[in-house]
Amino acid sequence: MNLARFLFGRRRATWESEEVRIDAVRGVPFLGLDAIGSAAYGPEAALTILIPAGAAGLGHIEPLTGVILALLVILYLSYRQTIAAYPNGGGSYIVAKENLGTMAGLCAAAALILDYVLNVAVGISAGVGALVSAIPELHPYILPLALGILVLITLINLRGVRESAVTFAVPTYLFVVSFGVVLAVGVYKTVSAGGKPEPIVAPASLAATTTAVGLWLLLRAFASGCTAMTGVEAVSNGVPVFKDPNVVRAKHTLTAIVVILGCCLAGIAFLARAYHVGAMDQEKPGYQSVISALVAAIVGRGWMYYVTIGSLLAVLCLSANTSFADFPRLCRIVAGDGFLPRGFASVGRRLVFSIGIGVLATLSGFLLIIFGGITDRLIPLFAVGAFGAFTFSQAGMVVHWRRLGARKHLHHLVLNAVGAVVTTIALLVIIAAKFTSGAWITLVLIPLLIALFRLVHRHYEKVELQIARKRELELDRIEPPAFVLPVRAWDNPTEKALRFALALSEDVTAMHVFSEAQEKETLRDLWERYVEEPLRREGRPPVPLVSINSPYRLILKPLSEQLDRMRKRRTGTIAVILPSLVEGKWWQYLMHMNRANALRLMLVLKGHQHVVVITVPWYLERRRGKRAD
Repeated sequence: MNLARFLFGRRRATWESEEVRIDAVRGVPFLGLDAIGSAAYGPEAALTILIPAGAAGLGHIEPLTGVILALLVILYLSYRQTIAAYPNGGGSYIVAKENLGTMAGLCAAAALILDYVLNVAVGISAGVGALVSAIPELHPYILPLALGILVLITLINLRGVRESAVTFAVPTYLFVVSFGVVLAVGVYKTVSAGGKPEPIVAPASLAATTTAVGLWLLLRAFASGCTAMTGVEAVSNGVPVFKDPNVVRAKHTLTAIVVILGCCLAGIAFLARAYHVGAMDQEKPGYQSVISALVAAIVGRGWMYYVTIGSLLAVLCLSANTSFADFPRLCRIVAGDGFLPRGFASVGRRLVFSIGIGVLATLSGFLLIIFGGITDRLIPLFAVGAFGAFTFSQAGMVVHWRRLGARKHLHHLVLNAVGAVVTTIALLVIIAAKFTSGAWITLVLIPLLIALFRLVHRHYEKVELQIARKRELELDRIEPPAFVLPVRAWDNPTEKALRFALALSEDVTAMHVFSEAQEKETLRDLWERYVEEPLRREGRPPVPLVSINSPYRLILKPLSEQLDRMRKRRTGTIAVILPSLVEGKWWQYLMHMNRANALRLMLVLKGHQHVVVITVPWYLERRRGKRAD
């Protein structure tokens, strides 16, 4: 079986694109795992900041979550409008570029790219954290586990949109049901016990209070807790992946995602305070995630615990899929505008943007290695990109409604204006609270990415100026090219290349670069007997053999000098024709020097405008007793 077919499935034709689109049921696991999974590490990130406050810090998790939920509702209503206004995909880049200008669009694109890369690293590391909580013996293997999961998710996404959506559906809905049951049981026990339920498995004792709960501590906790909203934009960016009516299905998907996320955040905040569950240091042995401790406190460590934590592990690890869904599409759009290499816009064998998927996996793996797969080390870099994209998107939508008529669309305009103000405030708080902890890195990388975009765009502009032609075909001075044939020996590949050259032109020169006199004499004798003599009999012009001594066995320099000499005596095209062996098996390439390919590359990089390079293949036998040509 072909390895590529086994790993990625059969190739899909372009006309099959409609068949791989999804509905709302598949849309939730395909585009919502980031948002749903963030319910696990968002509250924990906030509680981690509140560790120095001890038990007193738990008293503030509910009001902080209330503010985050209010912000979530504003974003939800705003992005419903964006989906309707941009049914072909209304990501922050498109909205900002069309309404605020190219520079604003590039800022949004840079912020989103960083957010997507960080989301993959954070989601996988949080999932491994959940696994280590359930099986402490795996603590020493955090990084290898994270990298292994990254490889698995990458392979699944390379198989296509529909396959990844179906693969992720089971663990997603299993988590929603199991964790929903745990939260419902926890709320029932808490209410029945008058707000003081008895845990089945007591959580770790909270640390002693070392810091008073002040405004700055609360702002930092809020900034970390905002990581729970990083996947809200994904649906508006991925509207084209839905079946028609895609706007309706996208809105239904967004509603389901936000409802699930909101219920999880509210339930965790309420029950964490009731059961006195706080955050722990992930780098220390015996670590328990907030979700793990909370589920154990509510239902114990029986089968329900392992079903819930197992499905949570899957959701957290697979939450990276939201980035794998949107990152390649964003790169495709940016590449289409000439700000990224055009390869990002190429569709792969399974109708996905394979280059974007590969780049995302590489960058995320690099982050995981640098930070050791530890979530707490990655969180400070998180959310700046997401809220930067939120802000540009909301501000862009305000301008969009103004263009369509402020009075006619007043309620839409006001809603997006409120969203722009709120997300701007949240972004400033996040930057201020996380700046020294690592947010400064994101603020440095965004301008660097923008500089990269502009550099790529400038390159394409220069290329376009040089290759553009709006004039008629020039028919004067068209003449057969002069051929230069580098010769190492008289053999079948050389004979085939020479026949090809003679069929096109009578101006053919063979060039032999030698380092020992014996080589020169041997080839000259063969050339006289097997080439010059037949040409004389047929009355055809001779093919001179130019022998050049190269004591250091250099080939490119003598060839370049020969081309320069020919340029002085003619104005037409000079063609360098290279005989090349084509092996039947991949391993056979290791047995040969493959000089033709190396020489071709060197000639192309040399940049002779009037020189063309032609490769004439000689096919070796692919099966015993049968020649491939």
